[in-house]
Amino acid sequence: MAHVRVACSSITYGQFRQAEPDAYPEERILSEIAAAGYAGATSGPREGRTPRETRALYESHGLTPVSGYLGVDWWKPEKRDDILAAAHRQADFHAGIGCYELYVAAGGFDYVSRACGKTRSQLAGHVGPEDGLTADEFKYMAERLNEIGTLTMDYGVWSCFHNHVGSVVETEEEMEKLLELTDPNLLFLGPDVGHLAWAGADPVAFCDRHMGRIKTLHLKDARADLVEASRAEGWDYGKFVGSGGWVELGDGMIDFPLLFDVLARADYYGWVIVEIDRTPRASALESITASRQYLLSLGI
Repeated sequence: MAHVRVACSSITYGQFRQAEPDAYPEERILSEIAAAGYAGATSGPREGRTPRETRALYESHGLTPVSGYLGVDWWKPEKRDDILAAAHRQADFHAGIGCYELYVAAGGFDYVSRACGKTRSQLAGHVGPEDGLTADEFKYMAERLNEIGTLTMDYGVWSCFHNHVGSVVETEEEMEKLLELTDPNLLFLGPDVGHLAWAGADPVAFCDRHMGRIKTLHLKDARADLVEASRAEGWDYGKFVGSGGWVELGDGMIDFPLLFDVLARADYYGWVIVEIDRTPRASALESITASRQYLLSLGI
């Protein structure tokens, strides 16, 4: 897979920074990501630092800054001006660091189901057809995503939709509906294979079906037994994550060799980003190193 470049998200450090806030400055995190063998690390706008300065900082560690994240309530008309302002800021930053993919995702963890009165976060991994956006809300969201896709492309940046369990675009059915309602020349894909699996989809089949729109991917792995338990027992988002649902690549249910076969057949050219939200391992460095070593064992 000569065309694949492997980056790492710093989210794995979150649980350790909560326990020891001063022990994990940005310099340490970037240094450890580089030491673990990654070529890039996720980035985003930071007050008081220019895109040029951000790129210089990452390059000082031998890293390339890669795709950040814009998660908003696309379906709310009253949010349009705020969304446009945030998209301009993100697109300008990404263009400035030389990154051409921006993950865009739906919020809605607090969106209340019309069927049962629970939030999407409470229904994570086991939502039904009446738990999501109305037809009008879906249509409005699609229109805004097309608009944002146009906006970011003016900066030379692709908007890549990112699925997330607990949000209002979680299930395969919701993803397919969104893709049908949006322009494939304006809105691309940055799927998360772990979230696809937790939501009940076959992530490899999904990526194979939509390779024409995929510009970047998040790589996660999940424990199959906890995925099943979360569905059977109606866990909320926090219980799945806190119970150790996410694991390092190769330790869970995702068929990564088959996924990379799909990417190879499509001659995929771009970044894949390892993102383990919360690790059961003793340190973030141990976690990100294990995932990188697994990918190296696959020749990635």
